[in-house]
Amino acid sequence: MRDEDSRNLILAIVLSVIVFVAWTYFYAAPQAQREAELAAQQQTAQAVDAAQPNLPLPSGGGIAPGAPTQTLVPGQSLPATREAALAAAPRLPISTPSKEGSINLRGARIDDLILKDYFETPEPGSDPIVLLSPSNTANPYYAEFGWIGGGEVPGGVPDSQTVWETDADALTPQSPVTLTWTNEAGIVFEREISVDQDALFTIEDRALNQSGEPITLYPYGLVSRHGMPNVLGYFVIHEGFIGVLGDEGLQEWGYDDIAEADPLRAAVTGEVWRDVTGGWVGITDKYWATAIVPDQETSFTGRYTAESAGGAPIFQADALGAARTLAPGESATSTKRLFAGAKEVDVVDGYGEAYGIRQFDLLIDWGWFYFITKPMFYALDFFFGVFGNFGVAILIVTVLLKILFLPLANKSYASMAKMKAVQPEMMAIRERWGDDRMKQQQELMDLYKREKINPVAGCWPVLIQIPVFFALYKVLFVTIEMRHAPFFGWVQDLAAPDPTSIFNLFGLIPWETPALLTVGVWPIVMGLTMFVQMKMNPEPPDPVQKAVFTWMPVIFTFMLASFPAGLVIYWAWNNFLSVLQQGFIMRRHGVKIELWDNIKKMLGGGRAAAKG
Repeated sequence: MRDEDSRNLILAIVLSVIVFVAWTYFYAAPQAQREAELAAQQQTAQAVDAAQPNLPLPSGGGIAPGAPTQTLVPGQSLPATREAALAAAPRLPISTPSKEGSINLRGARIDDLILKDYFETPEPGSDPIVLLSPSNTANPYYAEFGWIGGGEVPGGVPDSQTVWETDADALTPQSPVTLTWTNEAGIVFEREISVDQDALFTIEDRALNQSGEPITLYPYGLVSRHGMPNVLGYFVIHEGFIGVLGDEGLQEWGYDDIAEADPLRAAVTGEVWRDVTGGWVGITDKYWATAIVPDQETSFTGRYTAESAGGAPIFQADALGAARTLAPGESATSTKRLFAGAKEVDVVDGYGEAYGIRQFDLLIDWGWFYFITKPMFYALDFFFGVFGNFGVAILIVTVLLKILFLPLANKSYASMAKMKAVQPEMMAIRERWGDDRMKQQQELMDLYKREKINPVAGCWPVLIQIPVFFALYKVLFVTIEMRHAPFFGWVQDLAAPDPTSIFNLFGLIPWETPALLTVGVWPIVMGLTMFVQMKMNPEPPDPVQKAVFTWMPVIFTFMLASFPAGLVIYWAWNNFLSVLQQGFIMRRHGVKIELWDNIKKMLGGGRAAAKG
């Protein structure tokens, strides 16, 4: 096999392996079945609602937060519906342009939140996303704030059974609310809660010691989630515990990491994270998150835990502030924030800048190629703002990338064209020095120098495309702005695969195709453009290499069929532009374009095989 043919074959195999590995890791979800079974088991297991795992308590004990609002005994069923659970306790409504819900006045938990702007599916009439739910429902998920008593606190501190008084009828962006509770010893606890237009709650806890004795209090905030969440399980996206803890930087832990590994859990909750300053802790899904943001100027302890209750895990991310010792007549204030909502890029970045929250932009999983992925998003978002269609934005950004890399690509295609032009001389050298490999290589290198040819230049167009491919994939997969973003025609969600399939004639036959056979219009267009691009070059003489190049477009068509439609559209459009660019450069260098000859040979070979 010739050196050039060997290089092309290796390049083709490497590219195939890269895409295959990406497909395997990004779309194969080996944990999906196991997690689905766990979720099914927990529907009944959660009927027994036990105490929440405690925050790390100061020496001397105190009242631990997180106990469930409603304690159930074995055999007792949960309320029939979420609505019934919400009606079981006094509540203060929450109403903003982007969300609605309520605060449970028994325990003052923020445990009912619906995102009005986001829906389960793109179909009309789909249910809105439910983010938070009370503890006595099938899938409890809530945020809680308050004080832990360091030692004996006369009259105790508020807990999950405390019924708070409110000074308002509803919490809105225009009207904060103040909750008040006074214990038997005369210690006054107040909580002022405000909310903005998007996803941020601000909680200011105040305590006034009127007991006549000194007391010590520790402020805390937590988010708690009961049961194993139904995560997607893709390698490309993190779902689970997340946070930034001082100089420790970004922390990402899967649910299983915390639930199954006791030594790991000990490391997570150990002294190494005590008394950090700046950061946040929380729980993230693909598109939604809840995060506790302590005061960025005071120290706190961050922690992630998992405990078992009635056979179901309870996951908790919490932040415990430093001790506040109050003499009689003294007061203390603790301010924390709660992010609860969709991970919109501008919103998350805006909070990080406005409140000085350390690395809050990492709440969105930009991945290792952050420096490529985030600029890619901003470019797409800019053109979406101009044209109102992310699909059009993808096409425009692809053209701009082509222009950006035009000098390098032109050099590559020009070098490839020169390689084709000197093919007769290369063949003559191989024939003349066929038995002397060293002399053959020396003569070929002299030919390359004389004609100013870079033999590896043809690899650059493909190598450049790979990081762009993965950056665009990441943007499509993780950013909520791409969720349910339509293109034209049948593509109503660029972040989902093309829904059509050639195997049911694109919907004409009433047959639901298996996932492996769901090969839509855009994957086929992508495969055809790849086929044309490969057939523009002379066919390799080696039969193995010829077979690889012949079947590669077919393999890629099936592999990319399950990728987001936006990514397949990008690949097809990029191939089309590459064909035009390569054809123009080949003509300019006087090199014959082999496309039609190769197609005729392929068709002729097929007819000959049929006759045989």
